[in-house]
Amino acid sequence: MTTLTTAPVAPLLDLLFAVDKEAHPGSDPEVAAYWNGLSAPERSALMQSRTDYADFYARLKNLPLAVSRETGNLLYMLARSTRASTIVEFGTSFGLSTLCLASALRDNGGGRLITSEFEASKVARARQHLADGGLADLVEFREGDALETLAHDLPAAVDLLLLDGAKGLYLDILALVEPVLRPGALIIADNADHCPPYLAKVRGAEGYLSLPFSDEVELSIRLG
Repeated sequence: MTTLTTAPVAPLLDLLFAVDKEAHPGSDPEVAAYWNGLSAPERSALMQSRTDYADFYARLKNLPLAVSRETGNLLYMLARSTRASTIVEFGTSFGLSTLCLASALRDNGGGRLITSEFEASKVARARQHLADGGLADLVEFREGDALETLAHDLPAAVDLLLLDGAKGLYLDILALVEPVLRPGALIIADNADHCPPYLAKVRGAEGYLSLPFSDEVELSIRLG
């Protein structure tokens, strides 16, 4: 038995993943009008943008935009198996991935998870979900642009970094957290194909070993 697979977290995740499965741009009339008005190249450009992400994601604020159930399980497994005690998450959204990571911290004996989200309404939802899951004491929410919220007061050593916010900022966020990534730290980047410069960094630069773990996830390790 684990925190992830028992109450109150397990039924809460079941509910939230069900909500996420039903949520898509067409499920909200306002979002649908915006989304359908964009061409495929425009959508791709916005996904990769380092300047227009705030407006783009604000328009999608009512969508969970969560990791998949499989990725959530992977996050728990990685954090648990490495006995992570300090985690940084870029992109809280409704807190589904946060619940998975915080569950691992609980089962590891405790720790600290810093999560950053710029959309205030999503922070409020995520706070409630972590409270409902009995994991709020492990999580520090930082509201605002992660380029600012993660630019200071990070732990001296970070065991795991999750990148699941604005895709165009993955390389920038990695640069902020990189100085405190311990040797052997894991970096999980969801939908990293939307940030080619990030992939070029972790796949080609000294200091990292990386591979596409699945269609959605790039898994990297910070070398010694």
